[in-house]
Amino acid sequence: MIKYLGSKKALLGPILRAIGAAAGEGAVVADLFSGSARVAHAVKAAGWQVLANDELRFAQVLARGVVQADAEAWGARARRLLADFADLPPAPGWFTETYAGQARYLHPANAARIEAVREAIRRLEAEPELEAVLLAALLQAADRVDSSPGHQMAFLRALAPRALKPLALRLPDLLPRPASGPCLALGEDAVALAAAIECDVAYLDPPYDQHAYLANYHLWETLVRWDRPEVYGRACKRTDCRTRRSPFNRRAAIGPAFATLVAALRAPTLVVSFGAEGFLGRAELERMLAGRGYLHVLEVPHRRYAGTRLGIHNGRGEKVGRPGPAATVERLYVASDRLLDLPADQPWCRVP
Repeated sequence: MIKYLGSKKALLGPILRAIGAAAGEGAVVADLFSGSARVAHAVKAAGWQVLANDELRFAQVLARGVVQADAEAWGARARRLLADFADLPPAPGWFTETYAGQARYLHPANAARIEAVREAIRRLEAEPELEAVLLAALLQAADRVDSSPGHQMAFLRALAPRALKPLALRLPDLLPRPASGPCLALGEDAVALAAAIECDVAYLDPPYDQHAYLANYHLWETLVRWDRPEVYGRACKRTDCRTRRSPFNRRAAIGPAFATLVAALRAPTLVVSFGAEGFLGRAELERMLAGRGYLHVLEVPHRRYAGTRLGIHNGRGEKVGRPGPAATVERLYVASDRLLDLPADQPWCRVP
């Protein structure tokens, strides 16, 4: 998986327990904001059928490559192709000049190799799932040698030690198809998609503050789209970072958007992950989940994402200001039409 703001790596246990309390054998679980696909991948590994969705192209590719794609279908072929790509000569061009020259997210040697592999994938014109597996491998490889504080709003002043290591392509952690059926990755607006799907459990982990994921990971979006966009600023962000904004990143818009999403979902159980410091408070979220039956709230203390503990960085990648607190709280809101077997230290309440 890639480094990702809001990653749920440390919260997978509580999330899977909450989903598992409601998801029986053969259940369909929808992850409507799949991001790095970490949760969707873990849900598939647990044996459930997954519908993973994210509006950003790179996130959709990650979900298609590590959730929708099955190991038995694509593992052997993808491994052979990745081995062939490892022998490609560097091919420096626009990508290398932009992201290892104008901006310094990558060492030039690695950027030129990334560019060569991306062009090879483009020329291959592979089946969509195979292409997604290869792109996921390239994204993960690039992420292992980047020089950023964990997001791409800025790059580090000096290349990070990991950026000096050579690019290494590895097959992503593909999983066999669950007995319950094939998984699916989509790239739709979550609010619009909600009314069009049915599932047993809907997992919701929306953006909940001002940090827009397109701006935070614009380099990965460009690597997947391969569209040579116009860029601006020292960080060489895509110009559409200025216009493609989610309502979940705006304090005035997040409430109506989330309420519409919850009302439209046809699922007996919702599991909502939301930071305690997000734009919506606990009382507001509980009010929006009213009418779904029973509500259980789990508070999970955890360490902040590493990038947020490094302090605030300026346009040159220099740290200015103090790091934020090391710990925070993530709340899991489990709203269901029935009582579920969850920890008893925080009791269920009946929501009228």
